[in-house]
Amino acid sequence: MPKKVLLAPPENIMVQAENLVKIYKSRDVEVMALQGLDLTVERGELMGIVGASGSGKSTLLNMLGGLDRPSAGSLYVDGVDMLKFTEKDFIEYKRKTVGFVWQNNARNLIPYLTAKQNVEMPMLLSGFSGRSQRADELLDMVGLSHRKNSRLDQMSGGEQQRVAIAIALSNNPKLLLADEPTGSVDTATSKLILDVFRELNRAMGVTIIIVTHDTKLSAQIDRVVAIRDGKTSTELVRKPGIAKSFGELNEQEETSHEELTVLDRAGRLQIPKEYLEELGLRGGDKVRVELEEGKISIYPRGIADKASK
Repeated sequence: MPKKVLLAPPENIMVQAENLVKIYKSRDVEVMALQGLDLTVERGELMGIVGASGSGKSTLLNMLGGLDRPSAGSLYVDGVDMLKFTEKDFIEYKRKTVGFVWQNNARNLIPYLTAKQNVEMPMLLSGFSGRSQRADELLDMVGLSHRKNSRLDQMSGGEQQRVAIAIALSNNPKLLLADEPTGSVDTATSKLILDVFRELNRAMGVTIIIVTHDTKLSAQIDRVVAIRDGKTSTELVRKPGIAKSFGELNEQEETSHEELTVLDRAGRLQIPKEYLEELGLRGGDKVRVELEEGKISIYPRGIADKASK
């Protein structure tokens, strides 16, 4: 049987993962963190990723950030196959293609330097000649021009996180990744930080992927992908005609997404856990699947057998 040829995605796709697998090995133990994940992200999209601890979302983010290598499957970012990357390719990728905002500010920031000096640091290390002007521009983009000469220990947690965003933009990335960017700030500050991401996405056209547990944050993102057991299980897609700013958030808008189950390329889907529990089903159980008047119905075996008699 001929080997399947995986083609590069279309130009409008920034991220395309197909049947993505990541296995971690520790002595004689193997842990499968991703088990055939599929994901497509368009250029210029701002999207969120949610999932319980251990679901695989941080593993995915690390691979997208060039911090970890996939074990199998296909992963293209900006039209380039990351499974074929050499160590030199990964270094170049992190310098030119991707920016990363960590939940822990200590990974982004040097506390005894000013905000401007922090933003200038990665540009200094890469030999960028116009770093002073560029640092001023980036701090203005995140609303911190007035704090550019303040040391990090003189700034609030929200201000520090906005400095971290400016640093992540210093290499003018095509893809910006944010790992729980509002995890250590209050609700009002998390609203402000998302508005910063939204404005950067609009003004710069940068593709932004945010991993978050913050339900209020995810409620304000147009498309949210849920990962369960190392696979893309559902997507929450924003319903049309609702507010685009955190300042317009109300209780009705917190439930303004439609949840869609993802059908993978092999025709498989993950049925929500609460549905299985309601029907008393477990993994490995046999069910009857029928096409009925333009819809697919799934019956527990006993119920379906009785209905057919």
